[in-house]
Amino acid sequence: MTKDPFLTHRSLLFTVAYEMLGSATDAEDVLQESWLRWADIDHAQVNAPRAYLVRLVTRQALNHLRTLSRIREDYVGEWLPEPLLTSPDVAEDIDLVENVSIAMLTVLETLAPTERAVFVLREVFEMPYGEIAEAVEKSAATVRQIARRARDRVAARQPRVRVSRLEQQIVVERFLAAVRTGQVKELMEVLAPDVVLIVDGGGLPSAARAPIHGAELVAESLARPNRTVSAVWLNGAPAGRIETDGQVAAVSLIVENGRVSRIHAVANPQKLTRLGEPAQLAR
Repeated sequence: MTKDPFLTHRSLLFTVAYEMLGSATDAEDVLQESWLRWADIDHAQVNAPRAYLVRLVTRQALNHLRTLSRIREDYVGEWLPEPLLTSPDVAEDIDLVENVSIAMLTVLETLAPTERAVFVLREVFEMPYGEIAEAVEKSAATVRQIARRARDRVAARQPRVRVSRLEQQIVVERFLAAVRTGQVKELMEVLAPDVVLIVDGGGLPSAARAPIHGAELVAESLARPNRTVSAVWLNGAPAGRIETDGQVAAVSLIVENGRVSRIHAVANPQKLTRLGEPAQLAR
């Protein structure tokens, strides 16, 4: 008995939806909707199931994204993508890791829904312009223009310097060790002078609702006693799990010149449900 193509490509379809939405929960909803639509068609008439399913998921994700854009306007405080626990093996695919990073997903939030879909399908999954045009229901010429514009916007917002996996891991370990001690001085030694801390608390009273700028202020914010700190892999990169008085935060870092230049901390409990089992990502 041949395995259903939807199940064969499920990891890919989840990754497409997650890249477009920045939320594993919403990505699962999109996959459920797509599965129901897939079940209603004659599979024998589908010549290229993988491409068909990617188009199907893309259209469902676009519909979802337009609705979410309105909802996120009323979100309390800063909004960050939902982090995914991943195995270290995911880091072997450098291009995938770069594109599913919290930093990249945060940048993608600045794109319009169609721009985001085109960028993801072209830059991450390397789909031909013709297939993307079918997925977003635009002409191939229009899709090329959208792709160029999206690339320029993303490039302008990406970290200035890319670091190796080893350097990232070393700096993350230093950062977590400093958080564990709770000493401002030790924290400031690993933070860049212009570091920015962004916390997504979803309205939690103890979560900062605006970005915190500068090494001294960020260090003071992080320097608290009685914190449980552990290293984890989030979205394919070394990261941290920090628990304070029962409140958990998943922390992703951007490293530049041997120091932490940006901290993304997700403390909203509704976004921490995917930290129990590694996510299956694929291109």
